[in-house]
Amino acid sequence: MNALLSPPVARALKSLEELQAAGLIAPQDVPSLAGIGEHYAVAVTPVMAALIDPADKNDPIARQFIPDAAELVRLPEERDDPIGDAAHSPVPGIVHRYPDRVLLKAVHVCPVYCRFCFRREMVGPQGLGTLTPPEMDAAFAYIAGHPEIWEVILTGGDPLVLSPRRLRAITERLAAIDHVKVVRFHTRVPVVEPGRVDAALVEALKASGKAVYLALHANHSREFTAEAKQACARLVDAGIVMVSQSVLLRGVNDDVETLAALMRSFVENRIKPYYLHHPDLAPGTSHFRLTIEEGQALVAGLRGRISGLCQPAYILDIPGGHGKAVISASTIASEGGGCYTVTDFRGNAHSYPPRAD
Repeated sequence: MNALLSPPVARALKSLEELQAAGLIAPQDVPSLAGIGEHYAVAVTPVMAALIDPADKNDPIARQFIPDAAELVRLPEERDDPIGDAAHSPVPGIVHRYPDRVLLKAVHVCPVYCRFCFRREMVGPQGLGTLTPPEMDAAFAYIAGHPEIWEVILTGGDPLVLSPRRLRAITERLAAIDHVKVVRFHTRVPVVEPGRVDAALVEALKASGKAVYLALHANHSREFTAEAKQACARLVDAGIVMVSQSVLLRGVNDDVETLAALMRSFVENRIKPYYLHHPDLAPGTSHFRLTIEEGQALVAGLRGRISGLCQPAYILDIPGGHGKAVISASTIASEGGGCYTVTDFRGNAHSYPPRAD
């Protein structure tokens, strides 16, 4: 291990005091962060703590997980429920925003707590907790009673914090609902706590007769440790299709080279880049947000420079529960009369169809 990195820790660090003891927060900074520790959940797994260089004030791993006084700044446009889950929740744990799919939020606990989390008001020890057995029954009854539901997406919280036994109980119930054809898990576990991804957990994720997908959330190529790569390989080798989701974050991945390295890391580990999210308007997260124009320029910078396999969709969740929109800059504009101007990855404009000489 690099001598500049943090010393190993035996378990997740879950308080400002524990982060200070591990050398990840300076003692003089603890008082200014007290309000954050009281309001928002804190947790950093040993794997992530080991990646942090405390001497680097711009460390991209630390920026994702270590509390920052900037979180105490709340802007007027920020919302407790920035993507409007509550407006589309017919029963506890279910979000039915789109006709053919639902979110199933069985648990609101995570192995790590991202400082930019859009559900930061709902997750953690003081959050919405885990669904009770009657609430789980009601959630499955809702899914079974709506034949238009083709896909169920387990999110939260992080569903992979559940034991294999509890995960197996969920997948078995979904397997029994004929109109559900796809089961998807959204998780950070393979990179932040890869030891959890053992044979029992992998087997528990399988739903008989269903296509099973796993969306892995990672934001920097350094998150792909040797252990993380092994965890991803166990999932893919078992037939679970993996896709990615990342958040475009100032100070973490907001340059073309870093973003390209992240997307290549996904593909090298047999994970198809899927979504690159523009940061949501969660409370206390303005220091992470780029402008949409900055994001569009970064995504355009990937085009033509790295493989088409590495290109994610740049996505904005429209505040208020109105769903996702692709917000990549358009590369084509109409000139009228069936003619267009198309911009290549170098920024050069071309006519389509080409004009005759």
